[in-house]
Amino acid sequence: MAEKDTIIKEKFKYAGYGDFKNIYSYAHDWLKGEHYSVTEEQYIEKVKGSTKDIEILWTASKKITDYFKIDLNLKWRILGMEDVEVEVDGKKKKMNKFAELGIEIKGVLVKDYANNWNKSATTRFFKELYNKYIIPDRTNEMKIKTEEDVKNFKEEMKALLELTGKTNR
Repeated sequence: MAEKDTIIKEKFKYAGYGDFKNIYSYAHDWLKGEHYSVTEEQYIEKVKGSTKDIEILWTASKKITDYFKIDLNLKWRILGMEDVEVEVDGKKKKMNKFAELGIEIKGVLVKDYANNWNKSATTRFFKELYNKYIIPDRTNEMKIKTEEDVKNFKEEMKALLELTGKTNR
């Protein structure tokens, strides 16, 4: 069985204005640009009068080597989103107002994701030797890469939201 180590958990919250479709597309495109395959596990939308609450779960995966893979689990939580019209440079523009937009990002390093080293007691023994004595430096490099990807995604999303809105937390 593949070994999964949670390396980092990050989250941020935002309240203000933005274009939800643009934010959603930007996040998806950023992950694709970093060579992640993205799967939307869940999309729940609840309408309450003129506002919406949305929950989205994404799993993004990227194979680094034949042995290492990075999984990012993203949980979106949008509360009180409503369609509004704002004036930008003297022109009216349709946007969304968010009471709260939050994204939790969990970075997981997966070792032996293809399960090649668990076929017998002998291969499991060699896997332990491999992990303990041969690749500890490489494992640390992969942990750093996982952390960097999570932090870079978070910073990119925060920067995008700061361009169009207010009150970042």
